[in-house]
Amino acid sequence: MHRVPFIWSSDLDTGIDVIDQHHRRIADYINALEVANASGNRNEVGNTLDELVDYTVSHFAFEESLQEEAGYAFCKPHKRVHELFVRRVNEYVERHRAGEDIGAELYKLLSTWLVNHIKRDDADYVAAVKANMIGIIAEKRERKDTGWFSRFFRR
Repeated sequence: MHRVPFIWSSDLDTGIDVIDQHHRRIADYINALEVANASGNRNEVGNTLDELVDYTVSHFAFEESLQEEAGYAFCKPHKRVHELFVRRVNEYVERHRAGEDIGAELYKLLSTWLVNHIKRDDADYVAAVKANMIGIIAEKRERKDTGWFSRFFRR
């Protein structure tokens, strides 16, 4: 049975472009997994599932590094949420490899989890990460303005 695709909506945007692009890509993988499930091709399901897991793990590492850089107070609990999710999805990967049809169950888990995680867990760190990014940009601008090149052309 083919389910309605996961549709991205602007209320899922965090306001941090790179993170939003990652989240949209994860949504694309969720939809690709659904298409693979509908095709009945177990190899395609397995390959898409592996790609989804790899991409998501990379995204989590990137997100965690932004949080650490920003001094986000709840880095460790957020990382723990990521670890538990990866462990849970890996259980589905193992079930799939054992021949079980996990399509409908996994689609529901992934689409529900992504929305809830973005709206709850990710929303909590956005302010800290944005403030840090703004600070870094301002610092780089300040350094540029005090360089010899800037001083030369300011005359």
